Amino acid sequence: MTDRCKTTVPDTVRRVLRLGKRDKIHCSIRPNGEVLLPRAEGSQGDDPVLGQFLGFLARDVASHPERLQAVGAGLVQRLQSLREDVEVDLDAALSAVGLGLGQRGQRQPCWSASGRPKVWP
Repeated sequence: MTDRCKTTVPDTVRRVLRLGKRDKIHCSIRPNGEVLLPRAEGSQGDDPVLGQFLGFLARDVASHPERLQAVGAGLVQRLQSLREDVEVDLDAALSAVGLGLGQRGQRQPCWSASGRPKVWP
């Protein structure tokens, strides 16, 4: 580990993972303290802002695990009730209407699978 807390990936590991300059690896920390470093398979659809945000969250969790809180049963039930009768196509593009937002962020009804309008709270 260097003075700046950087490490060197050993040559054997780089060869096995077929890592070159500027390639990325994904870091996963298991509950028992093991660290996994698989090669990160990036795609052209990667969102750099989302990646930075997720990186921020990962660093924050690693630095301050005492801040983590369990999600309460009441919130879980509320979230489940919001998705009742709603079908989601994970391959469909997002739109302002699909998010329950009209022009200028105004709330508007969304339609559930049963045809009933739903207004986001």
